[in-house]
Amino acid sequence: MTTGAALLTGALLLTACGTDDDGTTDDAATPEGEVGEVGETRTIDTAMGPVEVPVDPQRVVVLDTAELDSALTLGVTPVGSVRADVATGFPFYLPEERLTDVENVGNIAAPNLEAVIELEPDLIIGNMARDADRYDELSAIAPTVFGENPGGPWKENFLLHAEALNRQEEAAAIVEDYEARVEEVVEAIGGAEEAAGTEVSVIRFIEGGDTRLYGRENYIGTILEDLGLGRPAIVDEAPDGFAVEISPEQIDLGDGDVIFYTSYGSAENSGESAAVGGALWEGMDAVRENRVFAVEDELWFQGIGYTAAGIILGEIEEALTS
Repeated sequence: MTTGAALLTGALLLTACGTDDDGTTDDAATPEGEVGEVGETRTIDTAMGPVEVPVDPQRVVVLDTAELDSALTLGVTPVGSVRADVATGFPFYLPEERLTDVENVGNIAAPNLEAVIELEPDLIIGNMARDADRYDELSAIAPTVFGENPGGPWKENFLLHAEALNRQEEAAAIVEDYEARVEEVVEAIGGAEEAAGTEVSVIRFIEGGDTRLYGRENYIGTILEDLGLGRPAIVDEAPDGFAVEISPEQIDLGDGDVIFYTSYGSAENSGESAAVGGALWEGMDAVRENRVFAVEDELWFQGIGYTAAGIILGEIEEALTS
């Protein structure tokens, strides 16, 4: 990680607080002047309509990696969170010490409702894309705040999470830090004109599915857009701007000035091992120019938050200035 990325990540986590043994946030997590009486509530607008939430939520459960990133970035340690799947823990890039007391409540899109109930949450945060069918059941457990989708609108979702957690001031500072870091990276890579002239391709090999060339309307696409980086023309063919799906025989469609690639699942089963180093791969301009970079899927595609974004900015800077 570059020094700048480390500084941003540290800045994003400055609001981080410890937890008591029962998982509740300590006094440092509560914004000054905004401590509510027990039972005091306020109403916020969500994707499912108005929801009455605690003024000072103490026992929060999150139902996706984006919501986990948001909570920790804002200085709130949830009492419970889902994981990406049974084979993995919580995202590796998040501070391990902040996750020690976070209980596993199932997998993404398959939360264990009994485990959620046992934690006695006073607030649940998730999104419709994962858990719309469970909204009524979750709302019966605790006030439930849903955004719509976890990817492209991640910045709007973060502000919703901040409002639900009553951390609006912290959120504003985090957004400001991110925007300042973006400007630093653009300057480091040679300015806006240089960035616009650099076509960046993002390839994700998928275990059990076709390989994806990521477009503009997704988490990583918005970060590249913030930097003003160019994209290969093919991404404009992506349905809904999300991704173009290709077969192994079309991997050269993912060429660009720079390529970032990863696998969801094992490299062997996703097709990455067969493609990388193959004839089509070796024929791509970015490969011949040695401007191809393997990245961590859990960070680039599953984090979906400002702490992840800070680290990604550092990795992009390092790649484009090396």
